[in-house]
Amino acid sequence: MNSLKSVMRSVSRVTPTLSRALHSGTRTSSAASRAKRVERPLTSEEVYNREERYGAHNYHPLPVALERGEGVYVWDVEGRRYFDFLSAYSAVNQGHCHPKIISALTAQASRLTLTSRAFYNDVLGAYEQYITSLFGYDKVLPMNTGVEGGETACKLARKWAYTVKGVPKYEAKIIFAMGNFWGRTMAAISSSTDPSSYDGFGPFMPGFHLVPYNDIAALEKALQDPHVAAFMVEPIQGEAGVIVPDAGYLTKVRELCTKHNVLFIADEVQTGLARTGRRLAVDHEAVRPDLLVLGKALSGGVYPVSAVLCDDEVMLTIKPGEHGSTYGGNPLACQVAIAALEVLEEEKLAENAERTGAILRAELKKLPREIVSGVRGKGLLNAIIIKESKDYDAWRVCLRLRDNGLLAKPTHGDIIRLAPPLIIKEDEIRECVDIISRTVMSF
Repeated sequence: MNSLKSVMRSVSRVTPTLSRALHSGTRTSSAASRAKRVERPLTSEEVYNREERYGAHNYHPLPVALERGEGVYVWDVEGRRYFDFLSAYSAVNQGHCHPKIISALTAQASRLTLTSRAFYNDVLGAYEQYITSLFGYDKVLPMNTGVEGGETACKLARKWAYTVKGVPKYEAKIIFAMGNFWGRTMAAISSSTDPSSYDGFGPFMPGFHLVPYNDIAALEKALQDPHVAAFMVEPIQGEAGVIVPDAGYLTKVRELCTKHNVLFIADEVQTGLARTGRRLAVDHEAVRPDLLVLGKALSGGVYPVSAVLCDDEVMLTIKPGEHGSTYGGNPLACQVAIAALEVLEEEKLAENAERTGAILRAELKKLPREIVSGVRGKGLLNAIIIKESKDYDAWRVCLRLRDNGLLAKPTHGDIIRLAPPLIIKEDEIRECVDIISRTVMSF
């Protein structure tokens, strides 16, 4: 009995640290367990603290707590409005909560969401026909996330190497460009040159090799090896800081891969789907990869959808049971992806990205070089390089941008990526240039 009283006294002293619940009335103990809790909105600080307390510490978010988005804007829990200049790393190219995509989501969600691939469904084939026709490939393999798309492309390349090219079993090699980023699975970090991605997680995937990005001579030397199955590359390196290769680089990549019977894998998860001012970034040089990896904006930021497209010679090397995903190709994802792709085409978002991106870069290049030492990008995938001093760095610039109503995030220390939704209008892009200029000049 004494121990029970002790427990009860202990329980009575417990007070919630984050809940803002309000209780009223007199209740019995049984009624209390069924009582409804009326929650007041949390403050930004309380949102930060809750995540810190209960979530893994694998991200370092900019301190802003968002609760709503529409078009090019997001709002925090206190109701402050911001221009979104990250677009969830290009997942919301179509803008936040695009009505056509949301309509497709809600309509399908009330009919059928998931069957797994154990059965056929009435939406997958329609999506497969639409996306393969749009991009000009024989087949598509649907998955969920961008990194799954990259993993799928690597598996396809290895299987093709063994069954078609004739590489001895388990000796296939895949070449990657230094500075790449395609996720944080064990395979993805095995190709990384960023210690924050790979350090402490070895041993790593065998058969992965690196060459410098934008270095045709190094690539040509690596492709001399007859065991090379594929070269996987981002047409523009996003996470590395929006690194744009020399004109003609992708053309030479295509020529070399053809010459050496090596598959050209284009990782267009971030650069594709109108972001750089073309439907695909490779379209700037009119080259066709053997495998195309898509994700992010493939669902307009509404649902996890990714895809690998290629022709039959590659795709049909994988047989039933050799690769898949419970959620890959689910009807909800397929309906959302069709709508997301239709928005890109119907609203001519690639053309808008080309036009507004040119305005953005032209204006950003007017900023003082002693603070902004460089501006680069294509379409609406852009970055500025902050010349760090004791008074400012990229992180502090982003904090002040936030205070002035624009959200962006540093990458690799001194680089700020600037990538708004592709629906942004010219007057809005000029308003954002004014915010960025005033912020930079305030240091």
